Amino acid sequence: MRRWHNHAMSTLSRLLENNADWSARMVERDPRFFARLQTLQKPECLWIGCSDSRVPANEIVGLAPGELFVHRNVGNLVVHTDLNCLSVIQYAIDVLAVRHVIVTGHYGCGGVRAAFDRTKLGLVDNWLRHVEEVRQRHERALSALSPDAALDRLCELNVIEQARHVCETTMVQDAWAKNRELSVHGWVYGLSDGRLRDLGFLAAGPDDVLPMYGRAVGDAGVRT
Repeated sequence: MRRWHNHAMSTLSRLLENNADWSARMVERDPRFFARLQTLQKPECLWIGCSDSRVPANEIVGLAPGELFVHRNVGNLVVHTDLNCLSVIQYAIDVLAVRHVIVTGHYGCGGVRAAFDRTKLGLVDNWLRHVEEVRQRHERALSALSPDAALDRLCELNVIEQARHVCETTMVQDAWAKNRELSVHGWVYGLSDGRLRDLGFLAAGPDDVLPMYGRAVGDAGVRT
C-alpha cells in the first residue's frame, strides 16, 4: 500500500509541476492570457469526441483554450436520453451561440472495437450497446470488408449515426426553425497520421439531414 501511495503521489506531483510550468510559459508569452481567458469564451464550434486520451480536441485542431467547446465520452456517442450530452449541446447553441457542431470519432477506437468484437468489458457494455446497434444496422456492408477495413468503417459509420442524432435533437431542430446559422459535421481522426478526415456529412438545415446521411453512409469508404 505504501509503495502504491508513493507512486500515486509522485504521479500527481508531476502533474502539478507540469501545470505550474505551463502556466508560467503562457504568462511569459502573453502576460494578459489568463486575464482575458477569465472573461472570454466565444467558441464557434462544439466538438463532440471520444474520451480517448490520444485525441486531445483543442490540440489537434490548433485552437487555444476558450476557442473550442468540448464534450467527450466513450465512443463519441449522442444518446437522446443522455442529459449530460444534451445539456452541453443546449448550452453551446443557446448560450454560446456556436455555429458548428462537429462529431469526431477516431480510427482504433477501443469502444468501437469492443462493440465490433463483442468483447465484454463490464458496465461500459451497456453504453457501448449503442455502437453495437450501429454495427447491426450496417452488418451487411461491414461483412463485405476485411476485418481491419470493417473496423475502420464502423468507426466512420458510428460518427455518421451520431451526427444524425445531433440533428434530431430538439435544440438543433429549434435553432433551425429560428433560421439560426448552425451546421452539423461528421469527422474522423487518424491516430496513425494525426489527420482529420471529413466523412461527407454536413447538415445546415432539416432538409439536409437524410440526403447527407444517405450520402455519407453510401459514399464514405474507409479513408487511408
